[in-house]
Amino acid sequence: MKINQAFEILQKSGGLRAARIITEHFGKMSAIRTYYIARQLRRGVPVAKIIHEKWFYALPFYTNGATLDPRPDTETLVAAVIADCGPDVTPRILDAGTGTGCIIAALVKNIHGATGVGIDRSYRATRVARKNMRRLGLNDRIKILWRDFTNVPCDTPFDIVVSNPPYIDRNDPRINDGARHDPAMALYAKDNGLAAYRIIARCAHKWLTDNGKIYLEIGIDQDKPVHDIFTQSGFRFLRMEQDLGGINRVMVFERHAPGTI
Repeated sequence: MKINQAFEILQKSGGLRAARIITEHFGKMSAIRTYYIARQLRRGVPVAKIIHEKWFYALPFYTNGATLDPRPDTETLVAAVIADCGPDVTPRILDAGTGTGCIIAALVKNIHGATGVGIDRSYRATRVARKNMRRLGLNDRIKILWRDFTNVPCDTPFDIVVSNPPYIDRNDPRINDGARHDPAMALYAKDNGLAAYRIIARCAHKWLTDNGKIYLEIGIDQDKPVHDIFTQSGFRFLRMEQDLGGINRVMVFERHAPGTI
């Protein structure tokens, strides 16, 4: 099938932008493949899931059904960490719930001397993250482990913890069609979407160095409950960051050093 014919079919199914991205990515496609992709678009499958690639913080990441597609809102989290790391800072970073590995990879790529560990409770997600570390040449600086939040290796404490945990309540009506093709375990959490934050707040003291910082992505209207969860667990609230839409998206907390107020 000619590219212009495939483009027309895909445009009718998913719009101009989707057709352009897909045809540029695959080039010439067979009729069978074109109609199969058109059917995926009509079902609401995100373009990133079709081409298995999504750019995040100017880096390309492989993605599939085992992981969330990297989202622009999450770049707010990365930018907040980078802004706090001066030229002489070489932090050891933990990414709790790493998914594709996009957060930890973007941080290590942009912070000189940074190293990190990414953990995920999904074995399939860790395979995706390891693939991305290989593709980006970061195997020597980032280790990906199949672990949940209660089983973090912390013989050497971390200076920074970052996390975009599952934070959506299952009854939330604001979920778009694209998210329905992401893994449920990476999206949804009990306790009105707050369960993962409670686990992190309970465990993170042993993950961090004295005065180490936690950077958390949060959902809409979760700033007050997340603030309470962490301050009641002994962390000091530092600041809030908004995404490009003006929504409170990232919260920063600090672990108290012993004997400090």
